[in-house]
Amino acid sequence: MKKQLIIWIISLFAVANVYGQDEQFLVLEFIKVEPNKVLDYLEYKEFLTKVYEQEKEDGHIKGWDFWSLQSGSDLEGENFQYLTVTYYDDPVSMMNGNNIDQLVNSAVQAFPNLSAEQAKNRITSSLEMRDLAVRSYMIEVARTDDDFQYKPGILATFDLMKAVEGKFQDYEIAEQEIFLPLHQKKISNDLMEDWRFLRTALPTGSEAKSTHLTMNIYKDYIQFFNSMEYEDMEMTDKEEEAMIEGLKSRDQKWVYLATLDSVVR
Repeated sequence: MKKQLIIWIISLFAVANVYGQDEQFLVLEFIKVEPNKVLDYLEYKEFLTKVYEQEKEDGHIKGWDFWSLQSGSDLEGENFQYLTVTYYDDPVSMMNGNNIDQLVNSAVQAFPNLSAEQAKNRITSSLEMRDLAVRSYMIEVARTDDDFQYKPGILATFDLMKAVEGKFQDYEIAEQEIFLPLHQKKISNDLMEDWRFLRTALPTGSEAKSTHLTMNIYKDYIQFFNSMEYEDMEMTDKEEEAMIEGLKSRDQKWVYLATLDSVVR
C-alpha cells in the first residue's frame, strides 16, 4: 500500500509538470444538510466565502465555487443539496487544502475582530450542520477554449462517469477527440459557455462509483434548454458513429443540475 501511495504521488507531480501552471487540480465536495440547519449553513457559507477570498489572496487556492444542486441522483445517500469546488495549482496544495490551522489563519485575517479560538470554533461547529458525503480529488484532463467568467446565477451539469473496465484509455480518448470538439462547436453557436473533463486523482479500484466527471457550464436556463434541444447539431454520420462508439466506453452514473451561488476568483 505504501509503495502504491508513493507511485501515486510521483505520478501526480509528473502530471503537474506536464500540464504546467495553466492546468488545475480540483476538490469537489458533495454536501447534505438537515432541513432544520439549512439557514445556519447558508449563513456559514457567507463566512466561508470571505475565508476563501483570503485563501485566494494568499495563494493557497486558485478559486472556489459554492453550487446549489437542483436535481441529481434519487439513490439513497446520493441526494445532495450543495457542492463546493476548490481549484488548486498543484497536487500538494490540493492535498493540504483541508488544513484546519490554515483555514483558521485565513479566517482571522478575513475577520480581524475574530480570535483564532473563535474562528476555529466556527469552522469546526459547521461540521455538525452538514454531512460531507463525498469528497473527490480530481485532475483536469481537458477543457474547451473559452474565456467565460464564472459568476453567481450561471448553471452547470456535473456528470459523473465510470470508465468501462478495460476501456479507461478508450474513454479518455473519446472525451478529448470526439466530445471536446462537439462541445467547442456548441460554444461557437452560443449553446454552451464552458466544458471541463476531470479524472479522479486518487487511486481507485474496480468498485469505485465513478472515475471521471464532466462540468458543462451554461449562462442561463434558455441556453441550457436550447443546448439539450440541439444535442445532435450539425453532426456528420462519421461523428455520430464515433460518438456512439465512445459512449460504449463509459457508464454515466448520474447527473446533477446546479446553480452557482458564490464564487471566488
